Amino acid sequence: MKNKRVFDTKVQYLKYKVLREVAREAWDDKLLEDLLDIPKKIVSGKTPTMRCCVYKERAIIAERVKMAMGGDKENPNVIEVIDIACDECPAAGYEVTDSCRGCLAHRCEDVCPRGAISFDHNHVAHIDKSKCIECGRCSKVCPYSAITNRVRPCQNACKIKAISINEDSVAAIDNKKCISCGACVYQCPFGAITDKSFILDVIDMIKKNSRDKKSKLYAVVAPSISSQFTYAKLEQVVSGLKKLGFHAVVEAALGADMVAYSESRELVEKGFLTSSCCPAFVAYVKSAFPELTEHISHNASPMAAIAKYIKEIEPSAKVVFIGPCTAKKAEAQLKDVRAYVDSVLTFEELQALFDSRDLDITQLEEEALDNASYFGRIFARSGGLSDAVAEAIKEQRIEDFELLPCSCDGIEECRAALMKKKRGVLNENFIEGMACIGGCIGGAGCLTHGEKNKAQVDAYGREALEKTISDAISVLKM
Repeated sequence: MKNKRVFDTKVQYLKYKVLREVAREAWDDKLLEDLLDIPKKIVSGKTPTMRCCVYKERAIIAERVKMAMGGDKENPNVIEVIDIACDECPAAGYEVTDSCRGCLAHRCEDVCPRGAISFDHNHVAHIDKSKCIECGRCSKVCPYSAITNRVRPCQNACKIKAISINEDSVAAIDNKKCISCGACVYQCPFGAITDKSFILDVIDMIKKNSRDKKSKLYAVVAPSISSQFTYAKLEQVVSGLKKLGFHAVVEAALGADMVAYSESRELVEKGFLTSSCCPAFVAYVKSAFPELTEHISHNASPMAAIAKYIKEIEPSAKVVFIGPCTAKKAEAQLKDVRAYVDSVLTFEELQALFDSRDLDITQLEEEALDNASYFGRIFARSGGLSDAVAEAIKEQRIEDFELLPCSCDGIEECRAALMKKKRGVLNENFIEGMACIGGCIGGAGCLTHGEKNKAQVDAYGREALEKTISDAISVLKM
């Protein structure tokens, strides 16, 4: 790719280059033969550009190649740590900075419950890490703000505290807590945490589809695609998918229309619901608030709903979901979803697929993508699901129910709403949970993460030919 500004960061660009090279070799059936040459292709010459030496750079690339090929098969989590890449962050925890003036008050010493603070001959404070419990009391009372808490980017990004630092100073993920949202993936400055790729499975499906014309391969694209691939037109992305070998491209937003309609009825019947569209949010409810699991909507996610519909119409079809979400990779492995969704790609991986086939989508013809309503399409941003449920209630002429939505933008807002419900002080009757800030447009698998994304999603929604949810789902054979 000539223009690496397609991505936000160089970490994404490096990840893309590995995916692209792995895909190229797979298309030519030479991956196993040329596997060891990929690190040298990406890191050529003898001058390091990222690490201490080219040998370490290549060793890390080799680990990235493994992730591009599916990662550790023994690890059920779709998010993994590349140990060798995780060695550059300073030790986390509370530290005394140069701002310490050696004052007489010694408030930090007095407030420390473990006696972890002492002073040297210059009266400068020091923290004994073997005693420190990271309570932060010393930092709060220091009049010079000389004691700071250094938190690693991955730990800071993980709002559910699923990441710790092991004895080798390497990040470790607690799979029992992790919800696969990918926040750590996007925020790690060295790309040491990344999501497993199933790009090889997709390439294999495309190859088989080209040989067996009876089996059709469908691409189900998330509505947040409208804020991605900004260097081309969405209609050209659709053409690109068909050039890759997909039989048809379907909007996941149509599944969102289906979900909004049925979820609104379930809400009216039960009186209270939490949404089921975001797999990371659903996983969070089940792990952190198990007592509220019964309130999770029984409706499938838009991805699963439309994939199920496709397979009911064409049982031999294969379905690949393409979106911004790493948690969708985990959802696709669930027992009640894997029968319908055969694989998941992120937008990052789709870009790598295009370029592995040397497809310049800006030169392709435009093919329309229009099989969802405005309301299905705005599921991509925070608040969109609540708007859609409100519209579905209106269209079904349900007049004796008042929707009181609580749209949670990010996992911290989700936690606050769930805590209120747990304590019986939540006034709203519908929790729309989005684990990523901004909603799906903030997903870890996006090419870009910008403020304009929300406006682009809304504009995309207004372009829909079907102006109501009823119009959109009326074409379905249900």
